[in-house]
Amino acid sequence: MENLKQKILALKKEKNAVILAHYYQQPEIQEIADYVGDSLGLSQEAEKVNSDIILFAGVHFMAETAKVLNPKKKVLLPDLNAGCSLAESCPPDIFKKFIEAHPNHIVITYVNCSAEIKALSHLVCTSSNAEKIVNSVPENIPIIFAPDKNLGNYINRKTGRKMILWDGSCVVHEAFSLDKLIELHKEHPDADIVAHPESETHILETATYIGSTAGMIDYVKQSPKNKFIIATEAGILYKMQEEVPDKILIPAPSFENNTCACSECGYMKLNTLQKVYDCLANETPEVMVPKQIAKKALTPIKRMLELSK
Repeated sequence: MENLKQKILALKKEKNAVILAHYYQQPEIQEIADYVGDSLGLSQEAEKVNSDIILFAGVHFMAETAKVLNPKKKVLLPDLNAGCSLAESCPPDIFKKFIEAHPNHIVITYVNCSAEIKALSHLVCTSSNAEKIVNSVPENIPIIFAPDKNLGNYINRKTGRKMILWDGSCVVHEAFSLDKLIELHKEHPDADIVAHPESETHILETATYIGSTAGMIDYVKQSPKNKFIIATEAGILYKMQEEVPDKILIPAPSFENNTCACSECGYMKLNTLQKVYDCLANETPEVMVPKQIAKKALTPIKRMLELSK
């Protein structure tokens, strides 16, 4: 593995490439990345890249967003099958009809959606800035929020809005078992429960802190507590443990209890070190976004980045 890492680092230099990785990627991929972050941070980094190639170690919608923000760069994704259950829950043709059925609404979409969905939107948000983006819309203007109903419900409760929600969700964040979580907390009563807002309401109601992946890491770093139960995709534990080596991190239990009691995104785990090397060596698969869609999608993404400064 170390040999493969060295080959990737050499190839990256030779090809003038940059590797951007999400927190949910395998630890060995995070180790060779130039930047590891959540969706907002990755979007901000992608826009700034001056290198010729952006290798995106994440899922398809993230690579699309990088291409929209930095269209002159070659954007690579190690495995084109690295999709997203949340993005797939919102087909563009059906969503377009949904918008038409609710005229005069501002459309805010969570970044976990396709470029086509972003192109149908007025604003894009991430879990880091969703509340701020929603609050940027005057209260008298109705809002459609898509595709994540759990995040939408959470923001409705936080802001007092009554946004119309698309019925989409993330299979990873809906896999947490409340019963198992309660049992686990009984075993560790001194632990704070830290949850991602894509989780269902009954999970969020148990949490001491609710926030984005970056927000969760910051909370665990700043908290005087020593033990935490983490309710999001288990990949975050690698970077989080690096930041707090002396603290105890316990993954929240899922319904499934096969090889891992925690909840993992199969799409995120499709990317491997070997695929990263092959992708960089062959400069394929490349992620492309049709120009008309990219042009329309750029406006709401740019608005999000402006509002996030």
